[in-house]
Amino acid sequence: MSAWNEHVTAALLGTERRDPPALPGAPAEGGDRAGRLLDQAALLAVRRRAGLAPSSAATEPIALAPVEDAPVVPRAAAARLRRILAGEQIRVLPEWLDAAAARGFRVPAQALPDLLERGRSDRMLRPSIARAAGRRGVWLALQNTDWAYLVGSGDDPGGGPEVWETGTRNRRVAHLTRLRGTEPERARELLRETWAKEPAPDRAAFLATFEHGLSAGDEEFLEAALEDRGKDVRQLASDLLARMPGSAYGARMAARARGCLRPEVRTVRGRRQTWIAVEPPHAHGEDMARDGIPFHPSGSFAPRDGGGPVGTRAAWLREILARTPLSTWTDLFGLPPMEIVCLPVAESDGRDVHIGWAKAALGQRDAAWARALLKGGVMVDEPEALADLLSVLPGGERDAAAADLIRWVEARPDLLRVLERVPGPWTGPLASAVVATLTASAGPSSRRDEHLVTQLCRLADQRLDPAAAARLGSLTGPDGAAPRAVTDLIATLRFRDEMLKELTP
Repeated sequence: MSAWNEHVTAALLGTERRDPPALPGAPAEGGDRAGRLLDQAALLAVRRRAGLAPSSAATEPIALAPVEDAPVVPRAAAARLRRILAGEQIRVLPEWLDAAAARGFRVPAQALPDLLERGRSDRMLRPSIARAAGRRGVWLALQNTDWAYLVGSGDDPGGGPEVWETGTRNRRVAHLTRLRGTEPERARELLRETWAKEPAPDRAAFLATFEHGLSAGDEEFLEAALEDRGKDVRQLASDLLARMPGSAYGARMAARARGCLRPEVRTVRGRRQTWIAVEPPHAHGEDMARDGIPFHPSGSFAPRDGGGPVGTRAAWLREILARTPLSTWTDLFGLPPMEIVCLPVAESDGRDVHIGWAKAALGQRDAAWARALLKGGVMVDEPEALADLLSVLPGGERDAAAADLIRWVEARPDLLRVLERVPGPWTGPLASAVVATLTASAGPSSRRDEHLVTQLCRLADQRLDPAAAARLGSLTGPDGAAPRAVTDLIATLRFRDEMLKELTP
């Protein structure tokens, strides 16, 4: 027991029951025992504040910090980082870190302790810290177990091949991810050697790295993973196989899908038209379960009125279509995607068909189908699903398509849910559409919806192009004052604008 703890024990028990312990360097015993206890406690407090004397045992020297390759951020950017870490506009910290790393800069050494400490409680911040902390950040993290999360949080797990044998799960995932980018076959064989011994959560985390460098060579491994005892592992394996062109999994799904959808020629008002006849699955077998189609898909059993959850058969149909190669339909109908999505659908199953195709376009990253679904006007009741498709479009098309979607849902309650799914930066026509929406909702002549304005400003402060601040200055009321949420948004945009200029070489 330490001297401090002995004194605390004596104080708790009382000096009538426990004599104060002897303290080397303290005055000789005598006088009041309680007074001596307090005197010695005061002496111990001073010693603790002054620091402990080194022990006589030899201490192992700490390795020097490695030499940095990247330059430190400019002085003005470093000063702004100190302000952010002190609490000013703290929400922009991830953007500051990512912008610094993208421009080839690193965090100043003096800011690393505060930054690493903040990463302890904010897991979402850790990848950004890893990208901008530099070699010294990893070195510093190795000196403090509270900061060890940094090792392996980024793209570089640190260390060599021994990481796979001895590293933490995060470091092993980082090692596999990097290896999948350069030697996917080697990564697969490493995982195959230890697969049976890994716990289910680790197997799922490792299998997720197969999205990098996915190829036909992975098919055998993934097919075996469909039999895994871990539910998440099976789901990941089926999702990856669904993205693999020419796989046996895709062929099985295509066979199921062709049993659900077929072309049907009908005569309507004297004209012959091709319709899509729909017959959802009638039963769920073990083969469907093995291929990742759950017996109770999310949202099933509830009525479909009002755009709510769907019945079980319809949910099975969506799952099958989502996992079917989209080339199945261009081959079957002999038409391009835009014409296929505009074909009339028999009965009332069009919504389920289009949602299934939207999920397939998202999973297979098929820009032609995403473009057709966004522009075809067939998913008017599914703006959130359309917002997810924006990420599939080429960068040059994304802002304009997102702006069209925002204008379409501007007066509807799902505007915020759509915007939540549109990642930043919001620039060009998308920024104009968002500014127009704010103007319509918070302008001096508008009937303000305070909740909409507040939530929209909160979404926009991290995503909207900072240059848009100048266009928001007109949002003032009759008394000359803008809503508080708008003034906060303008302040954040200006702060971000200055921040990014400081980080520009």
